[in-house]
Amino acid sequence: MEKKNTFLKRILSYFIRGLVLVAPLYVTVIIIWTGVEFLDNIIPINIPISNNQTVYLPGLGVLIILLGIIMLGFVFSTIIPQSFFKFTESIMRRIPLVSLIYYSIKDLVLAFVGDKKKFNQPVLVTMYKETGIKKIGFITQTDLSHLHIHDHVAVYMPLSYALSGELFIVPTENVTILEATSTDVMKMLVSGGVSVKVPPHEEITEEA
Repeated sequence: MEKKNTFLKRILSYFIRGLVLVAPLYVTVIIIWTGVEFLDNIIPINIPISNNQTVYLPGLGVLIILLGIIMLGFVFSTIIPQSFFKFTESIMRRIPLVSLIYYSIKDLVLAFVGDKKKFNQPVLVTMYKETGIKKIGFITQTDLSHLHIHDHVAVYMPLSYALSGELFIVPTENVTILEATSTDVMKMLVSGGVSVKVPPHEEITEEA
């Protein structure tokens, strides 16, 4: 009976190890493949071969979209005057619904890939001093004077296992800068604290 239990435990251990290896790889491939198919459907391209038959090359539409974005960036950076671009944006700013959608998306994109990134300063925020409860987030605005709010900062706190979060306006004294990379902190938040960068000495101990 004891040998049988040992055998079952070993089989279960092998299954868990295999699951840990396969599950993240499978989900990653599915997400990437779904993204490629979605982008390919924007510009569906089927290469004709013979007798009205076509072949679909995954990623060709994505490649064309990427090249098109690069070309647009080149044109707007070198050929088209910035004054024309600013003039176009000034017109869009006057259209209520268009202005809301356009500038919200633009600010969101610039927050991740622009020169003035917003999610690059992770902080620890004391939410309740009585209990010592704290939350981790990212400073998105340090100057709120346009809202007549002083000595406060805007902190965005992502929710775990979701593509959403909450914005908090907190006193500056309750904010502590974290000595960590924004990537590591974001992974920790999104994973609910499961994904944490292991210090080198602990990693060596675990392997031993």
